[in-house]
Amino acid sequence: MLPFKKILFPIDYSEPCRAVVPYVQDMIRHFSASLTLVHASGLGLEALQYGELTIVDPAWEAELRAIEEKRIRDFAAEMFPGEHVESFAERGDVATLIHEVVQHQGADLVMLPTHGLGPVRRFLLGSVAAKLLHDLTTVVWTGVNSTIAEHHAAIPYKSIVCALDHTDEAEAILRAAAAFAESYSARLSLFHVVETPPPAWDVDFMPYKKALMDSADHWLWELKRTLGLDVPHAVIDSSVADGVRQAAIQNHADLVIVGRGHSQGAFGKMWSKLYPIVRESPCPVLSI
Repeated sequence: MLPFKKILFPIDYSEPCRAVVPYVQDMIRHFSASLTLVHASGLGLEALQYGELTIVDPAWEAELRAIEEKRIRDFAAEMFPGEHVESFAERGDVATLIHEVVQHQGADLVMLPTHGLGPVRRFLLGSVAAKLLHDLTTVVWTGVNSTIAEHHAAIPYKSIVCALDHTDEAEAILRAAAAFAESYSARLSLFHVVETPPPAWDVDFMPYKKALMDSADHWLWELKRTLGLDVPHAVIDSSVADGVRQAAIQNHADLVIVGRGHSQGAFGKMWSKLYPIVRESPCPVLSI
């Protein structure tokens, strides 16, 4: 995974997009990476509608393409002065454009701003960001709209938390997180969330809960021993998204690193919880 060499930054010129720029600047400086910007827009004034027939005027299309290309170049010059930046401004679907650029130009990191808070953020995650998190095999960085005012994520990263699920990919995720933290000389903490059933009057789940928590704790100790890591860890009894949020707040995290459940396919536990993790995290999320 490391070092990142080619970073792809989809842009829409919005305030959330501009808020991500310092993080992108930090990544390209830290890893000496190249940067590609992409912007996609839908069918605009160049299309004339006559009933069910759409006619595209080539002259208007060429003029609007030139405007979009200048706009993205101006954005690159303003936000990334002195950097060599490739840029692609196309008409069409943004997710499709990103896939095409990744496939043909290559990228090992996509940095994707999410928009809004609460229900609005949930709605927008259900469109472009959700599709990209699901379809891309490339590492994806998402952020940043802190959900609590008192949590201020910093760059360069000083505190990183890694959320591990008990799967075949856990060791690879932890190796990547350790390498990333070391490259930033950042403090690394790891944790595992155990989701236990709510209390019930007819079932005493406490003995089973303790066994699950102890088993997870032993697994983390063994995983750290295998990799030769001396970092703090915790086992949290919570929902996954809330547990990630708790750990990020308690550790004053600047970044959360999680897996995307590639080894488990579309139905992996961490994959199924990824949208809530991204939505509820008080700092950016790097999903591998």
